[in-house]
Amino acid sequence: MAFIVKKTIHGREYYYLNETKRVPGTGKVKSRTIAYLGKTKKQAEKKAKEIISKMKDFEKEKAAEKTETPKIEKTKNSGVEEKEFLSFIHEAGLIWGPSPEIYGGMAGFYTYGPLGKLLKNKVENSVRRVFNENGFKELEGPTVLPDIVWKASGHLDTFKDRIIRCSKCKAVFRADKLIEESYDVAADSFSNEKILSFIEEKNIKCPSCKGSFEKSIEMQSLMMKTKVAGQDASLRPETATVTYLPFIRLYNYFRKKLPFGVFQIGKAYRNEISPRQHVLRGREFTQAEGQIFIDPLEKNNWEKYEEIKNEKLPLWDYKSQESGEKWKDITVEDALKKGLVKSQAYIWCLWLAYKHFISFGISKERIRLRQHHPDEKAFYADDAWDIEVLLNNYGWVEMCGVHDRTDYDLKQHSKFSRVKLEAVRENGERFTPHVLEIAFGTDRPTYALIDIFYEKKDVEEGKSMFKIPYHMAPIEVAVFPLLKKPELLAIAAEIKKTLEKEFIVEYDVSGSIGRRYLRAAVAGIPYAITIDFESVEKNDVTLRDRDTEKQIRVKISELRDTLRELLTPEGTKLNRELFKD
Repeated sequence: MAFIVKKTIHGREYYYLNETKRVPGTGKVKSRTIAYLGKTKKQAEKKAKEIISKMKDFEKEKAAEKTETPKIEKTKNSGVEEKEFLSFIHEAGLIWGPSPEIYGGMAGFYTYGPLGKLLKNKVENSVRRVFNENGFKELEGPTVLPDIVWKASGHLDTFKDRIIRCSKCKAVFRADKLIEESYDVAADSFSNEKILSFIEEKNIKCPSCKGSFEKSIEMQSLMMKTKVAGQDASLRPETATVTYLPFIRLYNYFRKKLPFGVFQIGKAYRNEISPRQHVLRGREFTQAEGQIFIDPLEKNNWEKYEEIKNEKLPLWDYKSQESGEKWKDITVEDALKKGLVKSQAYIWCLWLAYKHFISFGISKERIRLRQHHPDEKAFYADDAWDIEVLLNNYGWVEMCGVHDRTDYDLKQHSKFSRVKLEAVRENGERFTPHVLEIAFGTDRPTYALIDIFYEKKDVEEGKSMFKIPYHMAPIEVAVFPLLKKPELLAIAAEIKKTLEKEFIVEYDVSGSIGRRYLRAAVAGIPYAITIDFESVEKNDVTLRDRDTEKQIRVKISELRDTLRELLTPEGTKLNRELFKD
């Protein structure tokens, strides 16, 4: 039940929309604030009517879907939640845009604020560390290449998406994403006819004007075009192609031994159709793609397979998707035996990508590995699976693609360049290596961490929080002198100088200590160090834990080592020991 509440704050009246809900298993009824309505009763009543109407429509849609289509889940949350979330990421300095905001913004382009850029750095450095630890070497290639390259790769002629137009306002949308934004189905595998019938059956309307769509599908190229010294060229739509081109150099660098792995982290560009869903579908984005060059005869002779064969993966093969079954936890070994995947090397790539998302601190319940349908995957791919993560605002979203690209890429570039891109076996036999690809984007995991660990609080409960896992926090530690006294400031400055050699440090001297603690928690900072007068006498400080708000005293000489251990992915155990009751 929703109702209007009037609150007087600092002598002024404000109106909010609240609702009551029964807490499961307790019998108790709890009231929570849904939205801010304004400063006048008339304004509040009008806005409340609109919100309640939308909520009722949303509940009707959910009820209808449960009755009519039990195998297709609606994924998008209500606009009220999403609006509050976007307000948080703007105010916290995480992500701004579309940019440039002062000129009205261009869809698909965003600015990472100070906190957001630090978080994105954490994500990219995590990807870099995982690739490095597993023997991949990092490259950096150009972002603009002549069109002959993109002709060879197939991008110039085939890298297109299907679009559909609104019959009323003529706005253009990507047809498959229009469906996937609201329903948990792989619409990319749908035929044009199936997309049109699905949109009609589900009565999907134009997000801009609520009009109906035209009964036709068109194609639009995703390539961003340019000219270099009069020559036709394109901005790269991925980093993978740029990785294949120096194959001969790489082959020689790795002493002509396969397999070897390389990766790139850098910008890519796509002329995305009506990009929405924030940075999840940008026109400029950052990719982090790893490529393994391997002898096709050695795919089932992968030395790292034995280490992971008993590990479980949440696999959702295309047959289970078609029959409406959920994904299941299956061991790596069983997945191979059942033919869900074809090679040891490929499923190792799947496992590596999956474990990386677990290492971000995302719970297993929010991750699944979805296999592409036969008519969804690229024609040259032997197999293709996506890592998908369940977000609060947009439901299941693809975060990473793992593909067995076979020998397609090297053969195509060999054909168009007339340069043989081959390797040689010990018996002298020449062959074209296959490529196994792990394709991360770093914008999507960054957004996912914000979405999942943003903890909304009702107005009466205090500020909303950013409870990101400690080892992924953008700012790792805050240093607060209790008061602006010379002796406290001197110690604080020395601690800041020492810690900055290893950690990202926030130094704040303004406001009460309580307000500083709150600001640090909103920014997701795991630990706050307070220098008080006891610090002058005993050479120790107060170390405050973000989530429990408990405090302990730590010697200044031990501070750096303690934080180093606490801020690792395994630091939870030490945290419990130090901050126990």
